[in-house]
Amino acid sequence: MFSAFTIFSNPFFVSRCVAVGLGAAVDVKSVAVKNVEARHDKRTRTLKHLLKLNHANHSIIYHQLQFHNHMPHILGSAYLLGAKALHLNDVYEKGSKELEDWEDSPNEVSTYDWRDYLGDRRYQRAYIDFFEDELVLNGYEWQKVLENYLFKGEEPLINCLVTGLGHPLIHLSYAYELSSRELAMEALGLTATSYNYMHKYLDVTSYTRNSTFCTNSALEILERVAADESFDGLFEHRGGDNIDRIFTHHEGLILEHWNAWEISNPTKQFEDSQRAATALLAATREGGPSQYDFFFVHLLTTSHAVRILLPEIPAKYHINLLRQWWLLTLAVYIGQLRPAIDEESVLNYDLGGKDWCWVEKQAVEGKWSMDAHYVKCLRAIKEAARTWGDHDMFYLKAGVKFGESFGSWGGFGPTGAEEMYVPP
Repeated sequence: MFSAFTIFSNPFFVSRCVAVGLGAAVDVKSVAVKNVEARHDKRTRTLKHLLKLNHANHSIIYHQLQFHNHMPHILGSAYLLGAKALHLNDVYEKGSKELEDWEDSPNEVSTYDWRDYLGDRRYQRAYIDFFEDELVLNGYEWQKVLENYLFKGEEPLINCLVTGLGHPLIHLSYAYELSSRELAMEALGLTATSYNYMHKYLDVTSYTRNSTFCTNSALEILERVAADESFDGLFEHRGGDNIDRIFTHHEGLILEHWNAWEISNPTKQFEDSQRAATALLAATREGGPSQYDFFFVHLLTTSHAVRILLPEIPAKYHINLLRQWWLLTLAVYIGQLRPAIDEESVLNYDLGGKDWCWVEKQAVEGKWSMDAHYVKCLRAIKEAARTWGDHDMFYLKAGVKFGESFGSWGGFGPTGAEEMYVPP
């Protein structure tokens, strides 16, 4: 491996296209934290008990170590959108049926060897036990445990949060937003067991290199990727397996576009990237008018997670967090065969008098209120509008369009759809 000297360990490192300077940070305010341990109303008590129940009973990865436990995500999103205690119980009752009990790991991990098992999902129970032991040693200050294991070392775990379609990143955002130590330890467990080659693109400086073009617009790069004939014919079909193939066989192609994003105004560019993430879901269609891409929704919900985390983590990690998300976004977009992004299809959408109250109601009372990705998606869009404003009603129209036209998830390729998606 190359030197462990990293971009973020050298705050003055600058490439031709990626501006990473001292003090470069995204300036967004923290969302209102709902401390589940400190609030005592019935809704919050219900959420707290269900999160603890899930934590005690169900593994964070299941179905032959392929699927991620989304229970905290849908419970947290529904709660934050105003769901009543009865609905939260219904969500848990239905969703828990497909989850699995914990299984013992091959052995325990310790402070001496905890990095030796990174990326091995068989050790999910051992990692949870290890991090919870650390929690006790740190006086139950979960933020300190995160500080010790996310932000320290030559190759800190924070540089590998987007693996597993970004589920460690998403989980971590709920830990902060709900101030939940159980979710924080689960997030560390997911980060440890999902750890893979993606970290090297942030940890090793040689991967940040000059590109043949530069722009500060993520959407412009996506348009260039869509038009780049170098990607034609690389894959026979869409699907998650294409992500690994891109990095194994076509690394130079994706890094060319990854390094083209010149981050000179982090706050504005993060704002633009959130709009791009929303457009990727709401303004692309490949499988019919009611089918949305399962992988694109993860780009939106991980972007939302970045928004939650940025005000909570040290500023020196902001640029790397944005660049992680951008690397995942490019990989997924290329792997899903680069569909055209038609923002006008959102901007021209007829709201029919519907507003954010209607959107919220769909998330907690509608037909798809038991679908974790549906609920998370609507909340992500609403929070983006709240963060940046919605002068052209793009976010509201995206939320309404998705909320009322959604019928199924697609984009899985020829196999796997039946297993990955179970309608409510």
